[in-house]
Amino acid sequence: MGSGWEFYLTLLLVYLGVDIIACLGLNIQLGLAGIMDFAFIIFQAVGAYVYAIFTLGPANGPGQGAGGQSYLWGTSLPFPLPYILATVAGVILAFFCAAVVLPRLRGDYEAMAFLVISLIATGIATNQVGIFNGANGLYGIPQPLSGVLNLPTLSYDWFYVGLTAVICVLAWLVTRRITTSPMGRLLRAVRENEQAARALGKDATRARMFAFLVGGGLAGLSGAVLVAFVTAWAPASWGYAESFVYITAIVVGGFGNDIGILIGVLLVPILFGELVRFLPAYGRSTWIGAAQLMVYGLLTLLFLWFRPQGLIPERRQRYAGGGEPSLRAGGTPSAPSAPSAPSAGRIRARLGPVGRLR
Repeated sequence: MGSGWEFYLTLLLVYLGVDIIACLGLNIQLGLAGIMDFAFIIFQAVGAYVYAIFTLGPANGPGQGAGGQSYLWGTSLPFPLPYILATVAGVILAFFCAAVVLPRLRGDYEAMAFLVISLIATGIATNQVGIFNGANGLYGIPQPLSGVLNLPTLSYDWFYVGLTAVICVLAWLVTRRITTSPMGRLLRAVRENEQAARALGKDATRARMFAFLVGGGLAGLSGAVLVAFVTAWAPASWGYAESFVYITAIVVGGFGNDIGILIGVLLVPILFGELVRFLPAYGRSTWIGAAQLMVYGLLTLLFLWFRPQGLIPERRQRYAGGGEPSLRAGGTPSAPSAPSAPSAGRIRARLGPVGRLR
């Protein structure tokens, strides 16, 4: 009994780490830059698939891969190269998606375009069997260093929890560096008032592209971390609704707030999501999954209505000298100047907290 609970605990801890990495990436896109990425889950999926094909071994033809699976190409690379390549794959896919959507679309149209991309990607992965084994997905995916360490199953699970924690810390340091940098201030300015940022000569499209690529890379990394633990991945694992789980975590925790993201992940996919699994069986076997989606939707609506800033609101940025910085070409704050008549050169991008989804 005790070992069963340990297996469940290690699973929850790995899921927690994966969700933290993913939500840190989505927070850069949505919380910091205001990009409505309803296709976020496809970047996690491509990271999982890329990790799989770089560890399963060569595919000699249709049905000739590991375990008789059909996949486009495969090889076997040592740790940590599959994680790195999964991250790069997330960045590359994010670039192509961003190049299509970000330059022209905003708000609801942007969200709809990303949602359509997500549906198209799911349809292709499900119906084109030769790419990633179709609806059956890939299975028997090797775990990193398992052959080197030769640990018992439970001991290896605890090792992987530690590895996931290390990757989480690295992802946290990267995102923290961005959010506290001049680029982070620029992204907040673009989020709050893109026209004002452009009036100051800032390249808002380039800034949004940067945020989208970072988010895509972290999503790809989270997919690799997840699939290396569960050793299987299929289109049913990454339906478009999965993106809204991460969005709910950010809504609950607080937009643009790294600490809030941790709280949101702990409460939404871990606490509320897992508690639903312990509900008594009722009706059809799909009841639990439907109940989870209802809980996520209800949490999103309640927080957007009663507390749109989340549990931990984004802190208003303050700088030495008592003034808010104007955004110069170098991205650094300028010294406060004496009051003068309003002019285009004195338009300031207000870096206050996000009030609601846009």
